[in-house]
Amino acid sequence: MIMEHRISLRETLAYGAIGLAVFFTVWSALVLSGVVPHTFLPLPTEIIGRFITLLTHTFAGATLPQHLLASLGRYLEGFLLAAAVGVPLGLLMGWFRWLDDILSPIFDGLRFIAPIAWVPFAALWFGTGFGGPIMIIFAGAFPPCLINAHRGARFVSPSLIEAASMLGTGHLRMIYEVLLPASLPSIVAGLRVSAGLGWQSLVGAELIVAANGIGYMMVQGQANVQTSTVMAGMMSIGLVGFGMDRLLRLAELTIGRRLGQPT
Repeated sequence: MIMEHRISLRETLAYGAIGLAVFFTVWSALVLSGVVPHTFLPLPTEIIGRFITLLTHTFAGATLPQHLLASLGRYLEGFLLAAAVGVPLGLLMGWFRWLDDILSPIFDGLRFIAPIAWVPFAALWFGTGFGGPIMIIFAGAFPPCLINAHRGARFVSPSLIEAASMLGTGHLRMIYEVLLPASLPSIVAGLRVSAGLGWQSLVGAELIVAANGIGYMMVQGQANVQTSTVMAGMMSIGLVGFGMDRLLRLAELTIGRRLGQPT
């Protein structure tokens, strides 16, 4: 019998530090040796320095935190709209088979369209205004919300539904008091996926249909051949995305523990 070796937190941190050290060493060697032109790939220290500079100095009309706040404002509106529509609709489709039969063909046809493919359509409708990026974020974040809520509702224990039905529970109360609590782990898992896809969709939208935000800042950095600015923007996108994912992961684990599920 093969025993599984459990890696401690100290070992995990050590392995992570080794991986990062190797990565940055190879990166620096490529730049310093001239294999990759410095114009297109600055040293890691230069990118960190540019990131720190952008925290207090304006570029493309705003500092890095101001660009991030503009992006987060768009993101939250699009993501919350996707959750507010996708989760209830998924639960309804999981409960009412006729509604599932009506909407599934439409949804299945639309969900395979990449969010970035909506950019030309959003630009025609909204130009570079606030609505275009929100529409694209919604397109990226909506499918996981609906799919996981629908899946959670369809796999609720039949005994719970039978018990509620015997007590005369109506459709709306069944959805709110039975399906929603039982589907909560699946819904939160969907929100976690949705948050990541929505954040990626936002940045793609801002590269084309925005007049501010982190994506817009990166476009202006590219236009001015400032690779360090572009990569500082990429760095901030990764950090914010990582932070959001950790928060949702914590929520997912917390809900799982309270429901007695293995984590």
